[in-house]
Amino acid sequence: MKTKISHRFLLFMLLQIATGTVVYAQGVVINGVRWATCNVDKPGTFAANPEDSGMLYQWNSAVGWSSTDPLTSSDGRTQWDEISNGGDSWTSDNDPCPAGWRTPTKEEFESLLKAPQKSGNINGIKGWWFGKGENHIFMPIFKWHYRRTPSGEIVKLNSYSFGLYWSNSVVENNEEAFMLALTESSKILKMAESYRSHALRVRCVAVELFNE
Repeated sequence: MKTKISHRFLLFMLLQIATGTVVYAQGVVINGVRWATCNVDKPGTFAANPEDSGMLYQWNSAVGWSSTDPLTSSDGRTQWDEISNGGDSWTSDNDPCPAGWRTPTKEEFESLLKAPQKSGNINGIKGWWFGKGENHIFMPIFKWHYRRTPSGEIVKLNSYSFGLYWSNSVVENNEEAFMLALTESSKILKMAESYRSHALRVRCVAVELFNE
């Protein structure tokens, strides 16, 4: 299968690169989906390195939260709110991904889980590699996992590392959304569910990708 990007998307991304507003704009294609190589940091930006945590986000929210204590928001003003956002998908207005990117669907994460995978680390940060050859990404996992309601406290286990990544797909009961759950064990790499009010990491996919 030959994969290409639309001319409109390519020109748009070149403009973003030229103005310095998108990092690692090209990404890599795995099973027909173009994945960013780093997590989202502050809204509209990628973390500098694949092993970096980036910020944590409540579902369908464009406000980032610090991945370690103390609890701080990306805008320095917003206070933690345990009320989860509604809707059937993550809206574009609330998407923290940089321009030209969006949060992935449950189905896109499931396609990533079908790709070749192996555990590893970068600079001592554990995680999982997905893909093969030049088309691969690193998804880091950490002992500090996510922030939870009602106070926004960080959930941390010193003995085990997790990587929890939001999808934009909701569970039928409309109180939870699907997430990709990664652990140190290859037996627990799967889609799971989380309350929308929790704050997890975000890994983006390209808005426009066309296959031939």
